[in-house]
Parts: sequence; structure tokens; C-alpha cells
Amino acid sequence: MEVLKMEKKIRSNVKAEYCKTLTKADLHELCDATEDGILAGGGFGWLLPPSFKTLENYWRGVLLIPERILIIGRLDSVVAGCVQLIKPSRNNEAQSHSCTLSTFFFASWARGYGLAKAVFEKAEQKAKEEGFKVINLEVRETQKRAIQLYEQAGFIRCGTNPKSAYVKGKYIAGHYYYKELVK
Repeated sequence: MEVLKMEKKIRSNVKAEYCKTLTKADLHELCDATEDGILAGGGFGWLLPPSFKTLENYWRGVLLIPERILIIGRLDSVVAGCVQLIKPSRNNEAQSHSCTLSTFFFASWARGYGLAKAVFEKAEQKAKEEGFKVINLEVRETQKRAIQLYEQAGFIRCGTNPKSAYVKGKYIAGHYYYKELVK
């Protein structure tokens, strides 16, 4: 079983790319991956997937917002997840050195193939190109695997909000992380 799993991972093609437009097929795949990621507890803010139309509108809207940079991850050419870099508003000069990593997720079927590393590298590359010195993020304490990935990628925990999210009648803490970008 382990040999088969390893062989499968070797044969898979992993790619991360900066995305300015989405084809109809890419949009459909991204919506499918989003729905799967939400159902698998992958964060994103939604607890249950919204309608497919709402997801399509959300992703189309992301591409229209100048302060958002979408980076998608593909597994064997299929969109399997993404991350967004969010730039500070133009009037926020004091924090113009930093951006925020948000909506980082992958469909459950695409996990364990190295997509997270590829997407992190692409996000960091893009953040550097945009002139940012720091990347910030927040993650729910229940997302253990995501926390592992962030820490493996060099993010440093710098705080906790004990009431960051409210799920099924209970508060869930959120951890804050940052990573200084070296050129």
C-alpha cells in the first residue's frame, strides 16, 4: 500500500501558478475543490458549502479586486486549491510592508502531493515581487495539519485570539503567524 501511494505521488504533476483569469473549466474545478475543502474542514470561513453559483460569483469577484492576488495549485492539470495574498489598502502606509495569506486550502483528494509547498513558494515569490517584507496569516487551532504546514514553511506564531471563530455554539481560538521575507 505504501509503495503504491509513493508511486502515485511520484507520477503526479504538481504546479502552482499566479492567476489573473479563470477559464470556465478552471472556475468549475476551483468551485469543486472549494466545496470539497469546506466539507473536509479545510477552513476558508464557510462551515457549509454555499451554492455553486455563490462560489462562482465569489471567485469571479476575487479576480476583480486589485488588492487580491490569486495563486492556484494544480494536480495533474486539475485545479485542486489555492491561496490568496491580500494587499493592505492604499491608505495604510504603516502596514504597506506586509500582506496577508488567506483562503489557503486544497481538496481532500489532492492533499499529500506537495501542493502546499509549491503554492507557498509561489506566494512568497509573488509577495517579494510586489515588494512585501512580511506575510501574515491567521489559522483556527483545530486545523492541525495547516498549522504544521505553516510552521514547516517558516511561519512564526505570534499570538492567539481565544474567540476567533464561532462554530456549532463554541468559540475556537485562532493563531496569528508571520513570516519575514528575505530577498
